[in-house]
Amino acid sequence: MTAAAPLVRRAAAEFAGTGALVTVVVGSGIQAAKLSQDIGVQLLANSLATVFGLGVLITLLGPVSGAHFNPAVTLAAWWSGRRSGERLTVREVGAYVCAQTAGAIGGAVLADAMFAERLVAWSTHDRWAPHLWLGEVVATAGLVLLIFGLARTGRAHVAPVAVAAYIGAAYWFTSSTSFANPAVTVGRMFSDTFAGIAPGSVLPFVGAQLVGLVVGLGLVAVLFGRHAPDMGEGEVVVPQVPHDGHEREDDLVASDR
Repeated sequence: MTAAAPLVRRAAAEFAGTGALVTVVVGSGIQAAKLSQDIGVQLLANSLATVFGLGVLITLLGPVSGAHFNPAVTLAAWWSGRRSGERLTVREVGAYVCAQTAGAIGGAVLADAMFAERLVAWSTHDRWAPHLWLGEVVATAGLVLLIFGLARTGRAHVAPVAVAAYIGAAYWFTSSTSFANPAVTVGRMFSDTFAGIAPGSVLPFVGAQLVGLVVGLGLVAVLFGRHAPDMGEGEVVVPQVPHDGHEREDDLVASDR
């Protein structure tokens, strides 16, 4: 495993990437609601913007931090790397998760500002229902399975397209419209717009996402085995550039929504 970028730089990439992702999700939701009264058209616009935005962000920032943009992905990378001795440290996990959450909140506030909404307006969009929680379990499990399955089968290079495509599809095939990301879920409660989620609905959504994380890791173990061949188990998805600026093809890390 080659030396990664300094933790400060990686945390900054996670902050910026998660923030930009939430700006795309919330901003496109606001724009869609302004341009059309049709809920289907609004969701289509929101999902398309998210697909393109996520693909770009993974491609751009993956070489720095692995483009997790998602505490569930960070925790999965930490857990998967425990046998190899190359997993993220607790300090790194903490830095990533804090940066992701702060970035998500900042991204929602930025989107509100761009569309002249109140900078902080708690969402009133209630998403409290068991079938929505099940949707989050499915969405998160599928995301974890995709990311770590690609790594296990040596196809990490297609992750930017594959992850973005999966999230776009999951907008439509899950009842919850696939938040699949605890940090993004927290950030979206700061915007009382199309993409928001009421604060009271956040905790069960996050709980369902963590259940999905466990289910996804279980599926990876069942379908691809418990050990990652020829690579550190804590490293998945996007080629990471070592801190000296020279890229190595065999240095891989992680991503999401």
